[in-house]
Amino acid sequence: MELITLETVAGLIQEVTGISGLGAEQDFYESGVTSVQSLPLLLELETRFEVAIPDDQFIQARTVLALREMLEQLRTTN
Repeated sequence: MELITLETVAGLIQEVTGISGLGAEQDFYESGVTSVQSLPLLLELETRFEVAIPDDQFIQARTVLALREMLEQLRTTN
């Protein structure tokens, strides 16, 4: 099972959306990620980290740090 690190999550955001250089607490929607890009990002996160992400939690996790924390929590509760 792959480790969920800030670097891994940021790299995945960059890979899927093309947005690079995000800081851990930088809102990626404010940095240019669109709602159209967020669906493939959601699917890639679920596949890569082997979790099911509830839509409401995904929408609220707007930073790399928040996504990593959410993914860790989901992984430990499943």
